[in-house]
Amino acid sequence: MRQHLFRLVLMLPLMCGAALVPHARADDGKDLPLFQDLIDATEENGILIPPPGVYRGPVMIDYPLTIEGGGQVTIDNGGEGSVIYVDSDGVTIKGLRLTGSGISYNDIDAGVQIRGNFNIVKDCVIDDCLFGIDLQMCEHCIIRRNTISSKIEMDLGQRGDGVRLWYSFHNKIEDNVCTDVRDMVVWYSSENEITGNSLSGSRYSLHFMYSKYNLVENNEYYQNAVGIFLMYSDGIIVRNNSIAHAVGPTGVGIGFKETSKLTIENNKILYCASGLYIDVSPYDPETTNQFTANLIAYNGIGVRFLNDWQGNHFRENHFVDNMTQVFVGGGGTANRNIWEGNHWSDYQGFDRDKDGVGDTPHEVFAYADRIWQDNHYAQFFKGSPLLETIDLLERLAPFSAPDLVVRDSIPRIREAAISPPVENSDLP
Repeated sequence: MRQHLFRLVLMLPLMCGAALVPHARADDGKDLPLFQDLIDATEENGILIPPPGVYRGPVMIDYPLTIEGGGQVTIDNGGEGSVIYVDSDGVTIKGLRLTGSGISYNDIDAGVQIRGNFNIVKDCVIDDCLFGIDLQMCEHCIIRRNTISSKIEMDLGQRGDGVRLWYSFHNKIEDNVCTDVRDMVVWYSSENEITGNSLSGSRYSLHFMYSKYNLVENNEYYQNAVGIFLMYSDGIIVRNNSIAHAVGPTGVGIGFKETSKLTIENNKILYCASGLYIDVSPYDPETTNQFTANLIAYNGIGVRFLNDWQGNHFRENHFVDNMTQVFVGGGGTANRNIWEGNHWSDYQGFDRDKDGVGDTPHEVFAYADRIWQDNHYAQFFKGSPLLETIDLLERLAPFSAPDLVVRDSIPRIREAAISPPVENSDLP
């Protein structure tokens, strides 16, 4: 009975004029066979291998089965609703092309909506779908090796998310390629693994909200507005990721908003407006955030503190040729955090005993005439000959004592090997 009710709900938009939604498909889908008929003919826990071709959605699956498309099966939803809706445990969907969802944010029109546990979606191509794959209240699901894009004719902020987790736990999001989507988001979700994914042309490559104890590893994020942003999310491990070309004057490699007990290690953060953006983090004063062995290079600002804060430990990182290595908004200092054993490309000391550690500390000062720090409009001229000249004169003959921003007492001399973060000929 429940199966027939869900099917009726899914079919209503088609019966009420789906042709009004602009989406091109052969003969407006009139002659396409219904994929739902193949589902209905498959027994519980059975394996469905559809004949190659194009089928009409939508599809409701409310009992465990396996669909093997072999890369030769397309389900076209005609621009209305979600293509596949899974309301069961133990469903496997692989090798399908899913296209033509609707454009409703309220209904989260997607390639696949999942409401269940131990489900798998892999090796699928999802295009022209507002959202890619949406998981709500799901556990132990696997989303692997899918290629996902949204409605590319829409503005970036109007597109849906490539993968969306809401109140979901112990899932694996692995080796997916998302382009031209809005975000990948993790809301109120814990103990998930997000590994080996590639995202480009998006707003937030990965955005956490109120989500704890997740793993983010071996991902590539490039040419997005923001690489990774952690908001109110504690205990997250972010390691071995490559983040490059966070676009725009406010581009951020990794941002932190009131987050605590983080492990940020072995990441490459290159060519962003700000490599790291730290806002009231760690929020819990009894915890620390650990930044270890990261390469932060060629950014406008290496580490931007929104305000004078403490509790962050920076050890064995490589700060290479950032225009400004460390900046603290509103003045103040970043020296209440721990800075030990980092490599600084602008270190001006020596290593006479050849032990790999500078003989004198590395110190970063803020000079009074860095007007770009106090005037947002002046940031446009940051790095220009005029401001560089003013800065040089202030260093030679300061009108007031400069403020100490950072002091690393054991700066490392040896520099990390730098290689491009991604193989992409389109990168400028």
